[in-house]
Amino acid sequence: MPAELPSLLLSFLAPWRNAPTWRVALSGGLDSTVLLHLLAQLASREALPPISAIHVHHGLQAVAEGWPEHCQRFCDSLGVPLQVARAQVDGGASLERAAREARYAAFTAALEKGECLLTGQHRDDQAETVLFRLFRGAGVRGLSGMAAQRSLGAGVLLRPLLGITRGELERYARSHGLRWVEDPSNASNDYDRNYLRNRVLPGIVERWPAAVETIARSAEQLAEADGLLGELAQIDLISAGVRTEYIGMQLPSLAVAALAELSEPRQRNALRHWLAPLARLPDRAHWAGWQDLRDAREDAEPIWRLADGELRRAHGRLWWLANPWLGFVPTNQIWRDPSQPISLPGNGSLRFEGAPPGGPLEVRYRQGGEVMALPGRGSRDLKRLLNEAAIPAFLRARLPLLWRADELLGVALLPDLRVEAGQGWTLRWTPPTNDSGLS
Repeated sequence: MPAELPSLLLSFLAPWRNAPTWRVALSGGLDSTVLLHLLAQLASREALPPISAIHVHHGLQAVAEGWPEHCQRFCDSLGVPLQVARAQVDGGASLERAAREARYAAFTAALEKGECLLTGQHRDDQAETVLFRLFRGAGVRGLSGMAAQRSLGAGVLLRPLLGITRGELERYARSHGLRWVEDPSNASNDYDRNYLRNRVLPGIVERWPAAVETIARSAEQLAEADGLLGELAQIDLISAGVRTEYIGMQLPSLAVAALAELSEPRQRNALRHWLAPLARLPDRAHWAGWQDLRDAREDAEPIWRLADGELRRAHGRLWWLANPWLGFVPTNQIWRDPSQPISLPGNGSLRFEGAPPGGPLEVRYRQGGEVMALPGRGSRDLKRLLNEAAIPAFLRARLPLLWRADELLGVALLPDLRVEAGQGWTLRWTPPTNDSGLS
């Protein structure tokens, strides 16, 4: 099988032959060492994108201090540029997860538009991942294992060795005299993945020698099933009138009633796919929050709180609000130079379209009881005007209001409201983003 590795690798990477560059995530271990060596060999006889390597140094153990130097020597022998990125690992309940998040944050920061990051996970890693997720109660998506490709920052993450076993990689490495580093922490069964790798999988393979292959094959079938569930979710989300914005703001929403007509499994399936780029998905027990929100009275303002934000119901729709959006604190500001946009702390910016009104101007936020004088309509309560415009209740507290002394001149999102006949200006609001940073 080692003789077939170059052709298998080239076949997998064919769709990305025109990428700006291929970056290899080089840990110095067996799998990434073989991957980089294979690519360097292929580049000597094939027209490939520029190849480089990136090593993320966590500094979690003393022995790792020599790994960047090892990677540099290996890259120098291949004539491949190496970038060493140092990552700070935040302490927490799971050191494994924290290290992984720090590593991928470094990869994301390094990738330019359209670039490919190639990692060395192999068939054994896939089987290990499926078992790990199985014991954590994962569903179809989780049990489909690691994706062979997915977006990562401005580029794409590729795992071209998922069809290759560790044994095949080791035979290739030894046949080419390659040297690699061994992470001593891999021998510690204190970490869940190590326990699976060192204790559980060997016992399974002893009883069922083809287990790694069959587990990986099951993952492929589950990935196909997940793809079909995704297609069903898109059909249901279209029926639910899914939107990504509201009056120019990044406020994803969908119709609650249309979702509620579906069976509960289809409701959860549609919501999972809708929420996937927005938030970490809740576990099964936490889905009661969706039922409470869905079944609340029409005049209620229910909230379903998730790790990265919350879901609210208003005007028959389900709205996503990310944590940064929720942390807004209203702060009044004097607009000293109306000819220039004014920056609103945590709330975007305002500008005038047309000649601004005269007089000292101030940006304030709702306190309750505000009144706006409109030509031909008299004095109207701001609350009534917002009701007529169907502005969701959760949005009203952060609507910038333009005041001149005690006169309310304008309201963001409602540019058609005019305090003077023939008014020559319009208030334009550039709202903040509503992004949890996961997409």
